[in-house]
Amino acid sequence: MRRGCGLRQGFAWAYMVVLEHTNYRGKGLIIMTAIHGGDIYRNRVEIDFSVNVNPLGIPETVKKAMHKAVEVCGHYPDINNDRLKQEVSRMKHVPEEYLLFGNGASELFMAIVHAVRPEKTVIPVPSFYGYEYAANCQDGEIVYWETGRENGFRLTEEIYGVLTEGVDLLFLANPNNPTGGRMDRGMVRGLLRHCRDKGIYVVMDECFIEFCGGGYSAAADVGRFDNLILVKAFTKIFSVPGVRLGYLLCGNRELRERIKRQLPEWNVSCFAQAAGCACALETEFETATAGYVKRERQFLEKGLGGIGCQVFPSETNFILFYSEAPVYGELLNRGILVRNCGNFRGLGPGFYRVAVKTRKENEILLREIERVAGG
Repeated sequence: MRRGCGLRQGFAWAYMVVLEHTNYRGKGLIIMTAIHGGDIYRNRVEIDFSVNVNPLGIPETVKKAMHKAVEVCGHYPDINNDRLKQEVSRMKHVPEEYLLFGNGASELFMAIVHAVRPEKTVIPVPSFYGYEYAANCQDGEIVYWETGRENGFRLTEEIYGVLTEGVDLLFLANPNNPTGGRMDRGMVRGLLRHCRDKGIYVVMDECFIEFCGGGYSAAADVGRFDNLILVKAFTKIFSVPGVRLGYLLCGNRELRERIKRQLPEWNVSCFAQAAGCACALETEFETATAGYVKRERQFLEKGLGGIGCQVFPSETNFILFYSEAPVYGELLNRGILVRNCGNFRGLGPGFYRVAVKTRKENEILLREIERVAGG
């Protein structure tokens, strides 16, 4: 049985990791304090592969909706998000009363932890750092369950060994970030049943699932499992990370009300509500995106494998790979930002995550990595 655990064990570790080697311009060791991608503000970046947003960009209808929202900025936004709730309910075929909205998924993760107040939380790793960040707002213990490179960083039923009655909260991502792996219906439902029997709430993050092109979503099980809190976002699929709009689905009324009490009033702006309503009508855009991403992901996977990188299978819009070459620093010197995964628990130096972008951008990335790997 594999596990990494401990109360706040290595918390400072997540903030500063020495990455890679001395870069070719002789600037010394590269120190990264960031725990997320997208730091275009402190780096010279021409192409950003570190953030996993839709390569097709923001739909024109969404841009127009946000421009029009300027006209209502003299008023407070709807505190109940009624129109947004109606549109998302229609889009996802879920009851309106199951929905809560937040200033991005991150606000919702924090609200969930404040509502549950877990004494013990389990987080499989490697995974999104935001779960750890949220869990640390309480004084409970965090157990990090290592999925393991030998399993392709995929969750297995071995995790049941740590999901005991003493656990209050489990964070899961489907598909997982940064690995791109996806759990099937049987695995998800098995975990939900097991956790329900043990009194464990499950936070299921599906912020990247729309890129997978259909198939199973836990949205179908929200009404069936009262221990399930499903978190989704408009950020990735509609390429609007600056708008900050996420939502959760929860069929447990009492739990949903507890979470709602942890959210600020008017936490969803006029711009975010307008953008969300427009996004909810873009079902064809989602379908087109999934097909495009699949083709470009396969192109990138083949290209990375061809230049000697170890590529881990992905089903979404980003790829995790391993390379002995000093990829992060060398690419950054060329104006290309990738996500160095050295500060992900369960990974380490040599692991990188890249977003799937346009063919032209993907070709540039492959060409530059080949130059780096070739010395």
